[in-house]
Order: sequence, then C-alpha cells, then structure tokens
Amino acid sequence: MKGMARAAVEQGWRAVALNFRSCGGELNRLPRFYHSGETGDLDFAARQLSGRFEGPLLIAGFSLGGNVLLKWLGERGEALAEKISGAVAISASYAPGECATALDSPRGFIYRRHLLASCKRKGLEMARRHPGLIDPERVRRARTFYEFDRWVTAAVHGFADERDYYAESSSLRFLPRIRVPALLLNSRDDPIVPAHIYPDSAVAESPWLSGMFAPRGGHVGFVAGRNPLTPEFWAEKCAVSFLSACLGNGFQSNL
Repeated sequence: MKGMARAAVEQGWRAVALNFRSCGGELNRLPRFYHSGETGDLDFAARQLSGRFEGPLLIAGFSLGGNVLLKWLGERGEALAEKISGAVAISASYAPGECATALDSPRGFIYRRHLLASCKRKGLEMARRHPGLIDPERVRRARTFYEFDRWVTAAVHGFADERDYYAESSSLRFLPRIRVPALLLNSRDDPIVPAHIYPDSAVAESPWLSGMFAPRGGHVGFVAGRNPLTPEFWAEKCAVSFLSACLGNGFQSNL
C-alpha cells in the first residue's frame, strides 16, 4: 500500500489508504471485524472522498482487499460509472474458501502461522471486550482458517458457518456486473490464491475487465530488478500505468 501510494504521488495524484477494521493499530470498538465480503466501509470511504474532492477517483485493492474491491464494484454496477474512473485488484482472493484451503495446506504453513496468530489475538481481545459473542477457548484451539472463520468470522458477522461466509463473500459472481475499467493482476505461482480460480472466462467476456495473470510474482510480490538490495516492485508501476490510461493517457504493460 505504501508503494502504491508513492507511485500515485509521483503521478501528482492524492493518495488515501483505507485500513480495514482492527488493522489500523487498534481493535474496532463495535463487535465486528473486517472480512472478505464486507464492502460497506469501502463504499463509505469512496462516497466521502467523492464528496470532498473534485475529479476522478481511482482505486487499488490488494489480496483480501482486492476481493472486497471487485465485489463492491459488481454490487454497485452502473451506479459507479460516473464516480470511479478505474480500479486495480492485485493478488485478489477471488474465492475465500479456496484461499483458506491453500493457507491450511502444508504449503501455506508459514503464511498461516503468521496470519492466524494475528487473527487469534484480535479474536481473543474481541471475546474479552464482548463476553458471550464468541467462545475464547475455540479461538485458542483454532489451528486452521476454516476453524477460525467458523468460530469467529461467521459467528460475529451472522453467517451460518464458514462455508456460507466463503460463498457469500466471493467476488467471482459479481465480476460480470462491473461497469468501470478494472485490471485484475495475479501471479500463477501465488501460494495463497490458487491459479485455477482465476477468472479467465469472466475477463474474456467483459469489455470492462482486463486480466494480467503472470507466470511468476508470488502473492503481492512481483519483485523485479537486477540488484537484490534495490528491488523493483512492478505491480505498482503496472497499476499506475493502467489507472493513468483510464484517464486517457494510454496503458503500457511492464510484464
């Protein structure tokens, strides 16, 4: 996000970052977190920005945020046509259930250990602040994202279970409804977002979607350059080029 903001500022654009609930350094005061399908906060932020500033609004989302962005664009459809000039989703987690399966696999161990530990800390603090909302013992025992999403995400946000949460939160069924130019940038060696869920057919069928599914790049990585001490992160440059083209300046891929 910082790299994207720097790249935007270099274009002379204003840059605003949205932290999801509990990700900005303090736990949300209400009994709710962010999750893969929660688009209300993004909608609020976009409306606020559109009301405060004149000119086009361009949006980029990363990973889970990419899924939220695409789902929101599809939910709003034509209503965003005059407000949003372009969007980029980098390493979007199109199908949260498939991503949870990847994280819960042996290959996802390192990522799971780090991400799940952070989620569990927040879940336990939520349980302490709001007794009876979730079972702290189940939070402590959670060893997979399926378990955490069953006992925390689904329970807090009113889903029947983790599978209901995954199904309702996927952006895939909303892609055909998007009516603003949107770039979908993913890597086929992403360890978290399996390549078999990439929406090739949706991109081919929609005049609004552009897909760049690179052979390598990892998850929100896309590292390039010849000197490992001064790496270049080309996803941000590619995103800015696409968004600039949405303003009529032409798009140049640096794949």
